[in-house]
Amino acid sequence: MQKTKKSVAKRFKLSANGKLMRRTPGFRHLLSAKSTKAKRRATKDKIVPPGHARPLLRCLPFGL
Repeated sequence: MQKTKKSVAKRFKLSANGKLMRRTPGFRHLLSAKSTKAKRRATKDKIVPPGHARPLLRCLPFGL
């Protein structure tokens, strides 16, 4: 039986077009040292490049 890799399911989500999205790392603490511009850009989800997304999508056989 195929099983979903829960560690991948918690860290990534699928967009409506089927692309894999990720959060920007490093934004839970020490935020006063980061610039406003960096914090603003970190709020947006990033698209995982296709080469990195392929093995991760195999860990999500049923989507999310």
